[in-house]
Amino acid sequence: MTSIDDVMIEITPQVLLKAYACGIFPMAESAEDNALYWIEPERRGILPLDRVHIPKRLARTIRSGGFEVKIDRNFEAVIDGCAAPRSGRRSTWINGRIRGLYRELFALGHCHTIEVWQNGALIGGLYGVHLGRAFFGESMFSRARDASKIALVYLVARLKYGGFTLLDTQFVTGHLARFGAIEVSRDEFQRFLEAALGGGTAHGSGSGGAAAAAGGWGGLGGGAAAAAGGSGGSAGSSGAGVFSLLSEGAGAETVLQLVSQTSKTGCSTA
Repeated sequence: MTSIDDVMIEITPQVLLKAYACGIFPMAESAEDNALYWIEPERRGILPLDRVHIPKRLARTIRSGGFEVKIDRNFEAVIDGCAAPRSGRRSTWINGRIRGLYRELFALGHCHTIEVWQNGALIGGLYGVHLGRAFFGESMFSRARDASKIALVYLVARLKYGGFTLLDTQFVTGHLARFGAIEVSRDEFQRFLEAALGGGTAHGSGSGGAAAAAGGWGGLGGGAAAAAGGSGGSAGSSGAGVFSLLSEGAGAETVLQLVSQTSKTGCSTA
């Protein structure tokens, strides 16, 4: 872990995107510490998008409705939610510099939010960065039961529809493991990342198909789009152009069908 300040780099949105392209991301020790650190884990968390598991109870919750999912509507409210204290955590790694940098990435179209609203209130969501056909999940929050899980399911559907090939979760938590997140080596992750950025097809060994079908955290062709009643992004499309292909008003059955659909394209640890 190297401090950005130690190496005297003026971090800008462009520098940050280059870091993501190398498999590196920044974090801070706390909201009060203004220093940033480059992180490149030995073991990297990914969500294999062709094998995402949706618990039955969560699927029932999604089908029952009572909420609205919005895209890129309120970045400030989402990052506030991600930075807020929560049970078992009084501090956050999201400091002022993190907020400023990702705000700029949002303005440039490289940072996205998935927001879950209920009765006019934001009850949960997540944000992350896209580059090529890779999506880098940054943080999520929930103020109501299952809200962050709903956001994750809707993100996976959007990514699969758009033809992404890698969903980076940075680390694997118990929350993500229930959806099928796994750890891969640094070398495996680099191969998946290279493929997602246009460098070819990655192959590795491990448990489960790694990132092949999530359309935003996995790769998918026209089959997913056909299931949704539209036309999907091609394998060569950039994330900037395809993240918004799936209608914001996509219904629960469309979303669940997209997430459950598998693909024979993209990168995989199988």
